[in-house]
Amino acid sequence: MATRPPYILAIGGTTRPGSMTERVLRNALGHARARGAQVQLLGGDSLQLPLYGTAAPDHPLVQTLLSEVRRADGVILASPGYHGALSGLMKNALDYLEEARSDAQPYLSRRAVGCVGLAAGWQAGAATLGGLRGIVHALRGWPTPMGVVINSTHTRFDADGACDDAQVDQQLQTMAHQVLEFCQLHH
Repeated sequence: MATRPPYILAIGGTTRPGSMTERVLRNALGHARARGAQVQLLGGDSLQLPLYGTAAPDHPLVQTLLSEVRRADGVILASPGYHGALSGLMKNALDYLEEARSDAQPYLSRRAVGCVGLAAGWQAGAATLGGLRGIVHALRGWPTPMGVVINSTHTRFDADGACDDAQVDQQLQTMAHQVLEFCQLHH
């Protein structure tokens, strides 16, 4: 019996196209793709959602976000740290998962979720990672054991996601592989 490859969705970014957050997600998705996963990135442009609770349920960006999350076997989230917490853009996107509360597989239920916090310093990056992991728990997801903090003053990523720091690249690879391992165990 043939099985389909796992579908891994990455969500994150900023209002700036090609942000470091999106480049980090490209890196993680590259590691997942190398292990046979189908991948999709919803970057900052896809997250320009109206403030949660103000949009009609059929808003196109909301529908895209929800349909991609519903399709996903695993998820990778990345957020820049703004003033010691995840960005409002990311929090608003995650708030829209409330619309999946009545699904057969509600919220992020039965999905591994890799989390990455980025900031121009370790403290804000770690706080952002902790915030993402807490939200994933609240949305019934399974944060991977490996969470990644990236200090943007020390590490660089090119437009395709290649990383100049072998240790950070290895951490992202481990996290992506943990998402895939959970998919294989669960399905």
